[in-house]
Amino acid sequence: MFWRVLHVCVIAAFVLAAIDVYKIKYESTLQAERVAKLRAEIRREREAIAALRAEWSRLDRPDRIQELAGRHLTLRPVETKQFDSLASLPDKPVDVVPPNATDPIAAIIESFADAEAITGSARPREAE
Repeated sequence: MFWRVLHVCVIAAFVLAAIDVYKIKYESTLQAERVAKLRAEIRREREAIAALRAEWSRLDRPDRIQELAGRHLTLRPVETKQFDSLASLPDKPVDVVPPNATDPIAAIIESFADAEAITGSARPREAE
């Protein structure tokens, strides 16, 4: 009697192991199909990117842009009299930040701020 129960338990264990192996195989097959779909999608996206880059290269050609500018814009060629001399440039602006400043932002704030407003929003009490 003991051997029969043992045989039934072993057969049940084999059946459960077979079911578990089948489940693992089925899940791995689903994952492999999913990976194949993702690879195909990646390949399609790379092909689309390559096509868009080729289209961009075609549209970005300087001769095409020059032709479109000539057709749609009323531009004239640049003349030398349009350039100004260096002598007419404004003087260099005064440095807002002293060269030896340890905190340049504080120096900028101090140079633009009102001396009375530097203490903050609280005003000193007036003598009563």
